[in-house]
Amino acid sequence: MSQTTLTSHRAAPSPPISLTDVMAAPHVTRLLAGTLLGRLPNGMAPAALVLFVTGSGGGVTFGGLLSALYILASALSQPVKGFLLDRHGQTRVSGPAALINSASLLILTTVSARSQPVLATALVALAGACTPPLEAGLRALWSKVLPDPGQRRVALAADTGSQGLLFVVGPVLAAFLASQHGPGTALAATAATGITGSLIVLTSAPSRHWRSPARHPGARSTLHNATLLRLLLALAGVGVANGAVTVWAVGMAEQHATAMLIGLIPGAYAAGSLIGGLLYGRRPWPGGTTAHLLAGTAAFTIAWLPLLTLPGPHLAVALVLLPGLFLPVLITGAFLTADRIAPAGNLTETCAWMILALGVGTASGTAVGGALVAHPLAAATLPLAGAAAALAVLATAPPRPLRGRRDRGFGADSAAPD
Repeated sequence: MSQTTLTSHRAAPSPPISLTDVMAAPHVTRLLAGTLLGRLPNGMAPAALVLFVTGSGGGVTFGGLLSALYILASALSQPVKGFLLDRHGQTRVSGPAALINSASLLILTTVSARSQPVLATALVALAGACTPPLEAGLRALWSKVLPDPGQRRVALAADTGSQGLLFVVGPVLAAFLASQHGPGTALAATAATGITGSLIVLTSAPSRHWRSPARHPGARSTLHNATLLRLLLALAGVGVANGAVTVWAVGMAEQHATAMLIGLIPGAYAAGSLIGGLLYGRRPWPGGTTAHLLAGTAAFTIAWLPLLTLPGPHLAVALVLLPGLFLPVLITGAFLTADRIAPAGNLTETCAWMILALGVGTASGTAVGGALVAHPLAAATLPLAGAAAALAVLATAPPRPLRGRRDRGFGADSAAPD
C-alpha cells in the first residue's frame, strides 16, 4: 500500500469548534438564553424574599429563614423532578412547575409576612419545590441538539461558565427593583422572569419532542451506581468551596471594613468562571472527558492555595479569579462523564442529583464558613478543603483508557475524544 493511500486513511485532525459555531447551531441560542433567563430567579428570589419580609415590617431573621427555605426546597426537589422528566417529558413536568412557582410568588405579594407567617412560609416552600428543572432538562437536551461531543463540550462550558453570573446579577436586580418600585415588584419580576424563560425553553421543538430513552429493566439507579455516587460526593466538595468563598467574602469585608468586598469577591469568582468557560470551549484540549475532569479538579484545588497567605482586599479579588477559571472545566467534565455512564433512561434524574449535590455542598460550605468567619485562616482554608476532598474522591477511580458498559466507571470511554 502506498504512502499516499496510508495518508488518505488517516483521520484528519478535527478543526477547532468555536462558541460562535455552536451558538449558530439550530436551537442552541434559544435554549441557552431561555434557561439562563428562567434560572435568574434562583439568584433573585432569595434576596427578594428578605427584602419583602423586612419591607412589610418583619424581621431579618424570618426573611433569612424564608430565603433558605426557598433554596433548600428547590435543591431537595431536584431528583424528584428529574425522575418525572425522564418518565413524562419536559413539557408535562417543567410547564406546570413553572406556573406553580410563579403563581406562588405572585400570591405572596398579597400576603403580609408579619401577620400571616404560616401562609407566607407555605407559599415560599411551594414556590421553591416547584422551581422548574431547567438546568437538568438542558443537560439532557444537549445530546439531542448537539450530537457531536466536541460541540457539547463547548456548549456545556459556556453554560457552566455563565451560571455564576446569575447569583451576582440576580440579587443586584432584586435590590434595585425593591428600592425603586417596592419589594412586591421585585417578587413579581422574579415570577415573570421565571415563567418567561421557561416558556422560551419549553415551547422549543427540542424540549417539546424530547423523550428519555427507555430504561433497561436491570439498570441500576443513580444512587445504586458506585461510580455516580463518587461523582456526587466530589461535586458536594466543589459545592463546599463555592459556599465557603461567599462567606469568606463577608469575613474579608468585616476585617477590612470594606463592604463592597461582599459583592466584589463573589463577582470576581463568577467572572473567572465565565472567562474559564469561554477559554475551555474555545479550542480542543488533549485527553478525554475523564482526563479533563481530573485535571480541572486538580487545578481548581491548587488555585485555592494563595488564599492561605491571607491577602489584602485588592489581591483577594484578583486571586479568586484563579479557581473560577477552572470551575467550568471540572463541572463540564462531570456532566459529560455522567452522560457516558448514567443508566439508560435515567440521565435527567442523574443530572438532577448532581445539581442537588452541588447545592447541598454549597449550603454546607456556607454554614461551616459562617462558623469559621471569625478565624481568617480557617475561613480561607475551607474552600481548599472542599476542593481537596473532591479531588481525593475522584482520585480513588483513576482514569483508564477502556471502553465498555456505560456504568463501568470513570475510565469507561475515557479515551474517546471530546
